[in-house]
Amino acid sequence: MTPKLLREITPLTPGDCFTLFYRVKSEFDFPLHYHEEFELNFIDNAKGIKRVIGDHIEEINELELVLIGPNLQHGWFNHNCKSKEFTEITIQFHRDLFDDKFLQRNQMHLIRSMFEKSLRGISFSADCIKALKPRLMALPKKHGFDSVLELISILHELSVSRNMRTLSDISFKNAETINYNSRRVEKVMNYLNANFDNPITLADAAKLVSMSEVAFSRFFKARTGKTFIDTLNEIRLGNASRMLIDTTHGINEIAFRCGFNNISNFNRIFKKKKDCTPKEFRQEYNAEGIRSFI
Repeated sequence: MTPKLLREITPLTPGDCFTLFYRVKSEFDFPLHYHEEFELNFIDNAKGIKRVIGDHIEEINELELVLIGPNLQHGWFNHNCKSKEFTEITIQFHRDLFDDKFLQRNQMHLIRSMFEKSLRGISFSADCIKALKPRLMALPKKHGFDSVLELISILHELSVSRNMRTLSDISFKNAETINYNSRRVEKVMNYLNANFDNPITLADAAKLVSMSEVAFSRFFKARTGKTFIDTLNEIRLGNASRMLIDTTHGINEIAFRCGFNNISNFNRIFKKKKDCTPKEFRQEYNAEGIRSFI
């Protein structure tokens, strides 16, 4: 039986727009967890801390700013951090802070897109963090409507920033749905998520939406930003990562169950995507202090 991941009950009340924690600390001691709210987390002077978001594991640099969508597991761990003291500002806000209809307005499309990407976790560039650091540090001093306006303004600045990175694989998410604004793409994505363990070709996907292979390939990349093969591999890797974490199945069996018919190909694609082998990934995720359950 798979252990239950820690679900955090945040102190954010229904009557508040957001809650903010400003902390100067020397260690991270909260286990891997998830919660219903969005979270914007800023960390200063904690190089070497290990960050886990979904199935993405990475050491952070001096400055860290990430946006995490609802129900995506995440955590920070001391790992190789040598700093005796670092600063953390955590902002949690309701998923309905912006009404769905409001988010569909033309002027809101960048924030809407950012929120959709945050379902996989987003890391912002060093330049972006440096530019916003003074405002993030000053936010705890603001109150009432001024604080809400400032948070919305910060979110806007983040949404137009360059070089943001999505972190977790596309299939390593909970029940959230990414909106591609295309019925054809959504139909193909649903098909891939339901059949990733079977052989799937570009021709199969193109036929599903009544398009030629060439036209579909161009259309799919224009709408998703990735090729069909890269997307299929990402879905398979996301499911493989989940199985590496949640089961004791052998790596060969996991590769087969996730649609990879060649273990060498699975290892190669996995290492290229995650900078580690499936075995190393499992060991890293199961390391003491990473997996903590109730």
